[in-house]
Amino acid sequence: MKYDPSKKIFELLQFGEFGDVNPSITDSATFTFMQAKTMSDTFAGKTEGCFLYSRHWNPSNKYLADALAAMEGTESCWVTASGMAAITITLLHLCNSGDHIVSSLCTYGGTFAFLHNYLAKFNISVSFVDITRPEEVKAAIKPNTKLVYTETMTNPLLQISDISLLAEIANQHGIPLVVDNTFTPMIVSPALLGAHIVVYSLTKFVNGKNDCVAGAICASKDFIQSLSNVNDGSAMLLGPVLDPLRSSSILKNLHTLHIRMQKHSSNAMYLARKFRETGLKTIYPGFEDDPSYPVFNKIMNPDYGFGGMLAVDLETSEKAAAFMEKMELAGVGYLAVSLGYFKTLFSNSGKSTSSEVPPEYQQKMGLSEGLVRFSVGLDHDIAETWSKIETCLKELRII
Repeated sequence: MKYDPSKKIFELLQFGEFGDVNPSITDSATFTFMQAKTMSDTFAGKTEGCFLYSRHWNPSNKYLADALAAMEGTESCWVTASGMAAITITLLHLCNSGDHIVSSLCTYGGTFAFLHNYLAKFNISVSFVDITRPEEVKAAIKPNTKLVYTETMTNPLLQISDISLLAEIANQHGIPLVVDNTFTPMIVSPALLGAHIVVYSLTKFVNGKNDCVAGAICASKDFIQSLSNVNDGSAMLLGPVLDPLRSSSILKNLHTLHIRMQKHSSNAMYLARKFRETGLKTIYPGFEDDPSYPVFNKIMNPDYGFGGMLAVDLETSEKAAAFMEKMELAGVGYLAVSLGYFKTLFSNSGKSTSSEVPPEYQQKMGLSEGLVRFSVGLDHDIAETWSKIETCLKELRII
């Protein structure tokens, strides 16, 4: 499919109250009304363009939300104080006590912990499945299932979800498909493939600077209005509001996302090929023989490449630790969690971002204790970066 999410962002006319080329920052918690009736109508959800209180809506947050909705091709969006806030309030809004969720087994450790550990206190059960096997998804759906949850590119094994097929399954059962698109902004447009709700950690690629934490929920106008309802909206009542100053900075960074994703992708492809040439087990869904390649090639917006994430299996956590420490000292990047930064970040998934996943589940998903996940940066000379990595591998006698 051919879709240009960056064009949709640039087509928006967003400017400040004095003609500022950057939208004004509304640094206010509350908003005044000239008529009492307008305030009453706003509380009742009967007004357009009125702002009540920044936990509900803030003009700066709405600028960012509108740009993200344009990028995703959804009617509306809500921005949150973190990616986990986006995930948790979405799921809590869709589910009540006694309900059931079908989720990808391979998913971010924080999300897994919320699904596996936290939701139990509300008597909400979760079935974890291999999301690449549609028959498992179908078999797991029960009469009380309220949603199917997955990541476009799963963390940390980089499997690609067939969103179109999963949406068909969800539609057959009258339930929404919720997709975390954090790893693949612009590369994949889940809502245009049938996903009903798209969530993000904006902390990662979208912002790209690792200087703030934020999230987003992109969905229909009805769903976002429901989330922000003053009486029972999960976003309104749980209060995960994003600071408008941060919202403004993310909006500016959003306008370079298309260029950054192209560079992240080209650099990751270069390193993935080099790793593979050494004989190391390398996971990158841009390889034509990767199990996920056919699906990825089918659903992606081709202008942005196959993404900036790759993984290398060193078999043991001891080898992984030594390799990462040596790479950091060599100036390859940082031994750190998170991703989407302009410098390369690497971590041993089983001991970091997937550490919340119990060992038996790690084994079930096929997560090696020696897996090193890379978020490849924006290095101008990626060949020089590889030279440093290769030297580290040779000094440790890994290759």
